[in-house]
Order: sequence, then structure tokens, then C-alpha cells
Amino acid sequence: MAHLQLKEGEYTSTIYGLVKDQRYNDAVQILNNQLQSHQKSRAALSLLGYCYFQMQDFVNASDCYEQLSIMHPEVDDYKLYYSQSLHKACLYQEAMKVACQIDNPEYQGKDSKAIAKKKLMITKLQAAIKYGEEDLPGAKSLVEQCPADDPDTEINLGCLLFKDGRYEEACSKFTTAMQILGYKADLSYNIALCHYMLKQYAPALKHIADIIERGIREHPELSVGMTTEGIDVRSVGNTLTLHETALIEAFNLKAAIEYQLKNYEASCEALTDMPPRAEEELDAVSLHNQALMNMETNATGGFQKMQFLLQQNPFPPETFGNLLLLYAKYEYYDLAADVLAENAHLTYKYLTPYLYDFLEAVITRQTSPEEAYRKLEDMAKQQTETLSKLTKQVDLHVGKRMEVQEARQNHDDESVKKAVNEYDEALERYIPVLMQQAKIYWDMENYPHLEKIFRKSVEFCNEHDVWKLNVAHVLFMQENKYKEAAGFYEPIVKKNYDNILNVSAIVLANLCVSYIMTSQNEEAEDLMRKIEKEEEQVAYDDPEKKIFHLCIVNLVIGTLYCAKGNYEFGISRVIKSLEPYNKKLGTDTWYYAKRCFLSLIENMAKHMIMMKDQVVQECIGFLECCEMYGKDVKAVIEQPLEAEPMHPGKNTVTYEARLLKNLLMQLQ
Repeated sequence: MAHLQLKEGEYTSTIYGLVKDQRYNDAVQILNNQLQSHQKSRAALSLLGYCYFQMQDFVNASDCYEQLSIMHPEVDDYKLYYSQSLHKACLYQEAMKVACQIDNPEYQGKDSKAIAKKKLMITKLQAAIKYGEEDLPGAKSLVEQCPADDPDTEINLGCLLFKDGRYEEACSKFTTAMQILGYKADLSYNIALCHYMLKQYAPALKHIADIIERGIREHPELSVGMTTEGIDVRSVGNTLTLHETALIEAFNLKAAIEYQLKNYEASCEALTDMPPRAEEELDAVSLHNQALMNMETNATGGFQKMQFLLQQNPFPPETFGNLLLLYAKYEYYDLAADVLAENAHLTYKYLTPYLYDFLEAVITRQTSPEEAYRKLEDMAKQQTETLSKLTKQVDLHVGKRMEVQEARQNHDDESVKKAVNEYDEALERYIPVLMQQAKIYWDMENYPHLEKIFRKSVEFCNEHDVWKLNVAHVLFMQENKYKEAAGFYEPIVKKNYDNILNVSAIVLANLCVSYIMTSQNEEAEDLMRKIEKEEEQVAYDDPEKKIFHLCIVNLVIGTLYCAKGNYEFGISRVIKSLEPYNKKLGTDTWYYAKRCFLSLIENMAKHMIMMKDQVVQECIGFLECCEMYGKDVKAVIEQPLEAEPMHPGKNTVTYEARLLKNLLMQLQ
């Protein structure tokens, strides 16, 4: 289409045909060719601006309307469209400047109703600009100048209430507006968002489901869900139709809810169910959510997206805090400190005092663990005081002494629900602080002191899985408290017994070791049989999928025997656990296997142990198999932002297996 040469008459009918069919990209190409080869015409420039606006390309749309307002200063509509485009492009100051330049419209030849309508449009636009600038008093003042019976006034007041954190009142406004106007996807989304902020996920998901169902039914051309099903479809672009369906917003909110509920697979699926768009077409919220929810599989890409977003204006408010937390998670403390120092102006706007203090303590931990511990202790005291108060509130509302867990399960009273929700939020703030305190002593391998830290927090955290898991690890590492460790691992495993592969492999392995070390071999065997059965089912459903749970359990048991000096049995267990190699050889499993072989080689080199020739030959045969099957298996997972990545030929199981085989042959 871009190469067509059209005469003026043909050009008009063709362009209108393309616009009618919503083929805005094709229309833009022809119009741009036309404008380059001919003198700029009002009709062509106006159509080009319209097409850009429909494509959600507001910067280019504003350029077109700017030219039109200069060419035809007497036409106030061009200034209005110019201001609208600037507002949509988040260029608020420029948008307000243009909006204020529109003549107090007298519009020659128009009746009073038309003049009043135009004035109202300008007032609404100015209110929207003030809202975008977060000048809420200014926006409210302008909204209150609009007619009270105008549904837009109800919607705008709802938006202002939402910004003020009054979500129930905002929801009521949006619901009233939808009763007047009938079903509108954007209003349904606003209602869902209010429910989300109130942590009322069920009604939020109901509204989201309505938006998605209508979008699929009324606009099959938007290819909802095709990407998830593995169907290769072209980008649908950022059309006004897509915007009006609110599908992108709905899928993003669905992803956020599933993420909050820890349904991470469903969260990622919600993002791939979106109408397909190229990466450069993605809105800021979608890009942020993709980065966050795919960090486990693509951390490098996630960091790149977050860093890119931080340079945009505006960016999703959560970006700043999430980037800093991810730097801390991956132990890029210097980068976190640099971002904080370079963006001091964002700190007060986007970080709560709690989050700022937490990040500062985590960064300080690298240079001064004592100072970091003191800061964390101050934070922990604040949170425990809050938790104590909220526990008393629950008791007060119920009228008797009641555990928060019991209140959470058995009470429908709104006041109790509110107190319990506040308690849960405070607990979620306390747990990370506690874990950072624990990390200081974990790095020192001071497990007895760690146990004391966890004992102090038992009153509030004894039902929290993260707390139980870390207590279990601390007890396990002391090597004389396996029975106590099993007592903390067991509830986590039993909670997921029907989907046991959802439990971390190392948790299952440590529980099996704890059983073995306390002479509960039958329990260990039962657990291993359960894991094996689940793995067989998964292998039947998806023959190509690699599953390492049982393999890692056997590897850890093999490691235990090696650590106790029984290398012959331990190494044989390690070798058997990795069969078949094409299914069981992975980065994690190789990590456990090579530790045992390195320990074996070290003790043989020091003449501390003697191994039978037959066992050594079995080891060499095993390493040759790893060499054969490990060409495409990474030996270590590199940190996502490494300045000097490892040589790809050296970061393979094949390379490391050859080294180990060579060492064994030298010893032999």
C-alpha cells in the first residue's frame, strides 16, 4: 500500500476506506508519502492526526495538530485536539498551555448550546490535565464546575476519590455512572480496580471476566489467548478499539491478582492471553508486569525493562521500589545504592518510609552488619508493637481471646475482617525485616543465635510458611536437631501433599535426610515413593518436561553418606540418581553431583581414603556420560547483570565433567 501513487480524488476515497476498515498503519504510510511529495494539505494532515490518535501514537498526533493550529489559528478545534493529544502523551504542562490558549469560545455562527458544550469539553480536559499532574485540588475545583447530572462528573469524582484512597466511595460513583450509561468496559475495569485495592479479589475477578468475555465475543480480531495456545499471530497494534475494550488493563489486573495470590503460573498466563503486540508497542504497565513476573526465567531482560521504564516519564509508580527490591534480591547492592542516590527526588514520592528504611538497612549490611542489625531491630520493634495492638483489636471485636488464625477462618464480621487484614499486612512487613536480621547470622554460620532470633518471633510468625521454612533450615544445619527440623518441614509438605512437586526439591530432600537421621526410614521411603509417583504422572502427561525433585532428594542423601565418609555408597547413589542422563542432568543436579566428586577427589589426593578400582572406573564412566549429555546444560546460572560473562564453552557440564575425569585419571 505504501507504494501506491494516487491522484487527489482517489487518495481521499482510498484513505477513508482504510480508516473505515481501521487499517490505520496503511493509511498513515500513504498519507506520509502524500505529504512528502506534495504541499501539506489541511485534509491530509487532519486525517493523519486522526489516524495517529486512533493508533494511540499521541506524540505524532500532537505534531499534526500543532501544524494545523499554526496553519489555521482561527479553528479552535485543532487547538483542542492538539491539547488532547499532548494530555494523552502525558505532556501535561504543554497540554494546559494550549488548552488555556483556546479562545473563550464564542464560535461565530454557533448557538448557545454548542458554545456551552465546547466550554464544558475544555473544562473537562483541563480537569483531566490537572489530575494527570496530581494536582487533585485543582482537578476537583474544575470537576465541580461541571453539571452534576453529567455522568462524566460522577466518573471524575470517582477518580478523585480513588486517588484519595477512598476506594469504597469511588466504587459507588463508578457503579452509579454505569447504571446511567449502561455497560462500559472502562467503568467495569475501574470498579474491579477498586475491589482490588480493597483486597476483594473475587468481585474484582468477576468484573475482569466480564470484560474479557465481552472483548472475545465482540472483537474476535483482537486474538485474545492465541499466544498462550501457541498460535503465531500478528500484532493487533494499539488501536482505539483495543483501548475501548479495556482488555489490556483487565489482563494486567488479573495478572496482579494472581501474583498476589501466589498463583504465579496463572499470573504469567494472564499476560500472554493479552491481545498480541510487539514489544515496542507495549504500554508501560504491561512492560513492568512482564519484567516482574518473568524474573525467574529471564532476569536479565527483566532488569533491562525496569531500567528502561525508570527513564520514561511517566512510569508505573511501583517501578522504582520494585527495581530496588530486585537489586537487593540478586545482591546488586551497589546498583541499588546508586539508583537511590541518583533519584533522591523519587524517593519521597514512590517509597514509603518503611521501604526506604528497609532498603537502607539491606544496603548497609554489606559494609556494616552491626549498624544494619540495629536499624532492622528498630524496624522489627515497630512492627511487633503494631502486631500486638492489632491482636488486641481482634480480641476486642470478637469479645474473647482468639488467635488471629482462628479469626481469619471463622468470622464474617467486617470489623474483624478489617483488623485481620491489617494484621496480615503488618506481618508481611515484619517477615522481611526478620529474615534480613537472620541473614546476617546465617552468613556467619552462627545457627544457635539464629535460633534465638526466630524464637523471639514465634508469637506472631508461627503460622507463616516462610518463617517455618527458615526455622527448619536453621535446625537442619545444626546437624543435631533433625527431629525438630522434620517437625517444621512436615507441615509445609503436608499442606501440598496432593501436589507435592509444588514443594521445593531441597525441602523434600532435607525432610528425607531428617527422617533417615532419626531412624524413620519408612517415612523417608513413603515420601520418595510419593514423589516418584507424581513424577511418573508428569512424565506421562508431558514426556519432554524435565523434573528433578526425586533426583535431588537422592543426590542430597548421597551427599549425606559422602559427608559421613561412606563414599562408596554415597557416590553410587549419586550416579544412579542421574539416570537417565537426558532427563535428570541439569544445572541444579550437576551442582550436587560435582560437590560429591570434588570431595572424593580431594580426600583421595590427601590419601585419606582408598577407593576400589571398580568404583573409580564407575566414576569415570559416569563423568563420560555427563560429558556426552551435558553440552547444552549450563554448569552454573550466571548473575543476570555480570559485567564479564563466563566463556560459553567453559560454562557447561561437559567442560566440568572433563576436568573431573582428568583429575580422577591422574589419581588413578
